[in-house]
Amino acid sequence: MENQIFELQYALDTFMFLICGALVMWMAAGFTLLESGLVRAKNTVEILTKNVALYSIACIMYMVCGYYFMYGGGFFLSGIEAFNLEEVLAASAENGFDGDSVYSGASDFFFQVVFVATAMSIVSGAVAERMKLWSFLIFAVVLTGFIYPMEGGWTWGGNDVFGMFNLGDKGFSDFAGSGIVHMAGAAAALSGVLLLGPRLGKYGKDGKAKAIPGANLPLATLGTFVLWMGWFGFNGGSVLKLGDAASAHSMAMVFLNTNGAAAGGLIAALLTSHILWGRADLTMALNGALAGLVAITAEPSTPTALQATLFGAAGGVLVVFSILALDKLKIDDPVGAISVHGTVGLLGLLLVPLTNDGASYGGQLLGAFTIFTWVFVTSFIVWFVLKLVMGIRVSEEEEYEGLDVGECGIEAYPEFKSA
Repeated sequence: MENQIFELQYALDTFMFLICGALVMWMAAGFTLLESGLVRAKNTVEILTKNVALYSIACIMYMVCGYYFMYGGGFFLSGIEAFNLEEVLAASAENGFDGDSVYSGASDFFFQVVFVATAMSIVSGAVAERMKLWSFLIFAVVLTGFIYPMEGGWTWGGNDVFGMFNLGDKGFSDFAGSGIVHMAGAAAALSGVLLLGPRLGKYGKDGKAKAIPGANLPLATLGTFVLWMGWFGFNGGSVLKLGDAASAHSMAMVFLNTNGAAAGGLIAALLTSHILWGRADLTMALNGALAGLVAITAEPSTPTALQATLFGAAGGVLVVFSILALDKLKIDDPVGAISVHGTVGLLGLLLVPLTNDGASYGGQLLGAFTIFTWVFVTSFIVWFVLKLVMGIRVSEEEEYEGLDVGECGIEAYPEFKSA
């Protein structure tokens, strides 16, 4: 009977990882839609190419070495395909199985690899409309195969690769990745943007930012909804278990809080834009929803529904002012990714101790500092080397004509161009 219960839980927990992983994979579509809607039409194909390519690169590099750096095991997932029920049962008995999460290693890899792709997707939007495609893709190889897995190993992985430490032992807690995934992606993006410089015409001689409207706001809105949906897998799957009543309830609360935070973030950003400019700004509202999702990601299981909504609202307000502040500093981010995932990612980490007694502000700050510093510095080095070796920015002529023609040789909307 005990073996049957074990097998049922193994099946449920594995199934949960696979379904939630599929939802997170769908976030790749959300980022693609959002970014292609917020850039100009002449750069659409290049954005689409970057997003499908970076997802594929993440899958390969995490298989080759990323999973090893983060969780140990072996290169190329050696041994993960093997399954022997008797050995699994024996290992469970030896470890004193008491209802902890049990699942296939293959399902864990799948759930983790889509998080890696999410971190890289954040970079894509921030460097849009002026970065060389192949420089970006080479950077994706390094980020997904080494940079992200290393900091992931010090946090979720708990391993000791290269003699580093486990931040979880120092009071750091990040339930689903406000810092580990989102702030990390933003740190990589910021380092690239600083070396890349702003788009042509973004800032006038007086230093004031000029609006560069996106080509397709319906696509951007649809992309936000797709991301919103995918986030249920992002946060829900991070419960790591479904095979008992308590875990099922915890997952339900995570879904509820994730949804409430997104709604709170959107409304707060919408109200903030109305107060500042006397109008409803759709792009700020969309970023507000995403900011709410990032804010709750560090701890979606312990807040009440009201607290989660308020946390999301705080993210929605913060993201508006963060976007404005970056423009003042002439840091050009076409989709607001650095603010949504970086600034609000830090906020999410700092909100955790309000509802989770296991986290401390000292531990959260140490974790945030470690993640940001590691990712920013290593990414800056990679970007700098790429800049010296092959360049990272397209020519002014290419940027003016659009990256679709120069980088991909095809236009997304050729019928709109006169013969």
